Formats: sequence, C-alpha cells, structure tokens
Amino acid sequence: MLENHAKLMQFFSSSEPIVGRKRLQKMIYILKKCEVPFEERYQFHFYGPYSEELTLRIEEMCNLGFIQETKEEKKSYYQYRYEITDSGRKFMEHYETSLPPLTKHIDAMNGESSRFLELVSTMLFFEHLPKDEVAEKVFSVKSKQNYTEEDIEMAWKFIENLRSFH
Repeated sequence: MLENHAKLMQFFSSSEPIVGRKRLQKMIYILKKCEVPFEERYQFHFYGPYSEELTLRIEEMCNLGFIQETKEEKKSYYQYRYEITDSGRKFMEHYETSLPPLTKHIDAMNGESSRFLELVSTMLFFEHLPKDEVAEKVFSVKSKQNYTEEDIEMAWKFIENLRSFH
C-alpha cells in the first residue's frame, strides 16, 4: 500500500515546494506519461487530466504529517503549497523506490506556467491520436485558453525534451 505513497514522497523530496493543486496534478501526470511509474489513474476533467486517487493520496500524506499543505490567500482565490516535512524525510529513509532521478523533469516543469502544463498534459492525454488531431482536440476542449499553433509546437518540443532526460 505505501509504495505509491513512497513514490510521491520521492517526488516531493526532489522538488522545491509545489504551488497549486492543478500544477501538482499536471506534474505527476506528465511524469507518468514520461514513463515514470506512478500508479494513479487519470481521467479527463475540467482542467485536463485529473486523478482522484492522487488527491486522496496527497490528503492521506498530509494527515500522516509527511506533506505539509499550506493554504495561501491570493487576491481573489486561494492556492495551496505542498512540501515534504521532516517526518516525511524520515519516512523516506525506510523506503527504497524504483523511480529514476526526477530533479531535471521537476525543474523543467517548475519553470513553466500552470497554463502551459495544462496544455502539455492535455496533449499527452490525446497523444494516441495523430499530431494534427491532438491540436484539434486541444483547440476544441480548451477553447477558452486560447492556445495558439505556436503554443502547441512549444509544448511538443517541451515533451520531447522531458522524455530525453535520464
């Protein structure tokens, strides 16, 4: 049971605090699509791929004191900051996970906006389709985001770059 928790803990121990629930969801999904063996199942949701399993696992880890969730008030909304705690680091000492190093992937994703990560994860969700159909899907299901052809091209390059890390 705790193996999936340990994988997520390795993710948190490899990163600076993650700001935003949407960002966290997209980062784990993108890593999964880059063949990092996260087990959470995703379905397409309002903001792109979403995993209820991931939400529940994060909540469990917060309740266990391994991850700290801090609610931060912005001008017209709240956002959440997630970071590993000392108890979480101690937990990690007892687990060996089979994940590859994640730092390069995480740093690359942290350098991008949540909007861009939403685009990348949406494209990866539909990547089984031909590239031109992926773009059509994005323009259809994400019409309010006003993504451009240039955004799509940048996202394909970003995906290629992420998948080249080892």
